[in-house]
Amino acid sequence: MKKSVVVLCLMMISTVCIAQEWTTDLTVAKRKATEENKNILLVFSGSDWCIPCMQLDKNLWPTDTFKDAAEKSWVLLLADFLQKKGNPEPVNVNDMKMILAEKYNRDGFFPYFVMLDKNGRILSKSGYEDFETPEEYVALFRKMSR
Repeated sequence: MKKSVVVLCLMMISTVCIAQEWTTDLTVAKRKATEENKNILLVFSGSDWCIPCMQLDKNLWPTDTFKDAAEKSWVLLLADFLQKKGNPEPVNVNDMKMILAEKYNRDGFFPYFVMLDKNGRILSKSGYEDFETPEEYVALFRKMSR
């Protein structure tokens, strides 16, 4: 019994250590960006239906390369538009991701990246790039931050 408790605790600690801090609220992201003097990387995703989004979830976001760069440079803001079993979520105009889409992604691109300053003003936008390495995405996001 003690052995399984220790294993469970180690698994929980490792999960916390590798997790990134994504927020889904623009107000929280702007406050954190101001406090930390960072830009905001807003990601529009369809993590359960968009194949490139799923590839980013698997091959980019969990990498040390991205996590290290993000920790130093950006507040991460996610607008994830799920479709459970092929059915879009009901539209709620007060949902933060709908507010973000109306303001920053009116054409509905997925995945889509918007770099914002700490006040929520657009610095640059980019669609999906079929890059081979996380370093290429980090370079793109750094370029978008200028």
